[in-house]
Amino acid sequence: MHAIAALDQGTSSSRTLIFDFEGRLLASAQREFAQHYPQPGWVEHDPMDIWATQSATFAEALARAGLRVTDLAALGITNQRETIVLWERATGRPLANAIVWQDRRTAPECAELVRAGRSDWLRDRTGLLPDAYFSATKLAWLLDHLPGARTRAEHGELAAGTVDSWLVWQLTGGARHVTDVSNASRTLLCDIGRGDWDDDLLALFRVPRALLPEIVPNCGLLAVARIGGVEVPITGMAGDQQAALFGQACLQPGMAKNTYGTGCFALRHTGERRVPSRHNLLSTVAWRLGDRAPLQYALEGSVFVAGAAVQWLRDGLGMIGSAREAQDLAAGVADSGGVMLVPAFTGLGAPYWDPQARGLLIGLTRGTTRGHVARATIESMAYQSADLLGAMQADVAAQGGGVDALTELRVDGGAAVNDALMQFQADLLGVPVVRPELAESTATGAAYLAGIGAGIWPDAATLASLWRAQRRFEPMMAADEREQRMARWRRAVERARGWADDVA
Repeated sequence: MHAIAALDQGTSSSRTLIFDFEGRLLASAQREFAQHYPQPGWVEHDPMDIWATQSATFAEALARAGLRVTDLAALGITNQRETIVLWERATGRPLANAIVWQDRRTAPECAELVRAGRSDWLRDRTGLLPDAYFSATKLAWLLDHLPGARTRAEHGELAAGTVDSWLVWQLTGGARHVTDVSNASRTLLCDIGRGDWDDDLLALFRVPRALLPEIVPNCGLLAVARIGGVEVPITGMAGDQQAALFGQACLQPGMAKNTYGTGCFALRHTGERRVPSRHNLLSTVAWRLGDRAPLQYALEGSVFVAGAAVQWLRDGLGMIGSAREAQDLAAGVADSGGVMLVPAFTGLGAPYWDPQARGLLIGLTRGTTRGHVARATIESMAYQSADLLGAMQADVAAQGGGVDALTELRVDGGAAVNDALMQFQADLLGVPVVRPELAESTATGAAYLAGIGAGIWPDAATLASLWRAQRRFEPMMAADEREQRMARWRRAVERARGWADDVA
């Protein structure tokens, strides 16, 4: 046995990557799956599509690596977070489509929690805000709207979980119902001070404990997959953004990464200390490296729509045929021509947390071309990320204790391969942006965790030597221009905020 398989189940595609014991990528495979939008603001996935595409990429990646299942020493899992699946224990049949993290159908229930004064209590207990982004209100909605579901849940007939739980259930033939502590911390049902489900939270959201998986650490012998008659230990699991933080070797407090995927997610490691946010960011569990290890935390900011805005150009407007075409169009113009896109298609995440915001394309003139719109779409990822990282630095600085300013940002995800975007990000931040040799750090993190859990690597510190930079982007923009651009961006954001309230 000489390889590790990492299952990377994302929002728009499923992937499998195979690594050797030196952390080198041997092979990979990827398949997209259907996105379902039954109503405005609703986003769903078919759980069987998730499983089918994940299974297919696993077989494809093994074949491309020239390996068999018996060659695998360990399996790691990383996944889109907050998306919730509800299924029957007896058959493994999903009761409905999964409700995706982007879905906003429960925004009214979350607004009621805010009006009831629950925000501070929830933030203190969970590190999160009462928002439809998280899993609890999604699960309550399923129990309330599927006939008989709540009664069946209370009788122990149903199981629920985030996508990691769903994959483990399938891989083990229903023998294990578990979730790792990083995924659990994103549900609004977990006390992140203890790393366990909380009875008060379960009562508030009316979620029966019998539905929920056991919470396990991020590495160790977590479950045993049975694949074609072969047993493979599952020894690492983490939510995608925590896995990316780990895969970027941000192992010391103060280090930060940003992932450019369907959304953008910035995390800054804060060690064993939870950092409260004054700027609408989230405190979240980063990882727990074993049953007896202390919980490690991170400060996080989330952008709901990043790469998904490029998908909108392709699928919604029919303006481009591929993401690469968007890059080529953007490269064909000197700048965005004054055009800005605020891609608040499902509201705004941190630091605004405005579920009533809606998308805005502004600055159009008769001279506006497809190139300008494409460039504004790509640049919106950098603007939103700069907002997040600025708020994050303000929160960390407020803690005192000699905390240094951000010195570099490590980046990953599909859009991180775009040199122009990475340079623009460095310019807006005023600090270097560093891209690793392997941009897909999410799967790398899952493999690293699995390797530690299987005893392939002795500890996390060993992994720092495996991480290698591919390119470093130094900031080139003058400070006054940076400030002007960010001020203009915030003007556009203000025009997008509260739009759904205005038109209701």
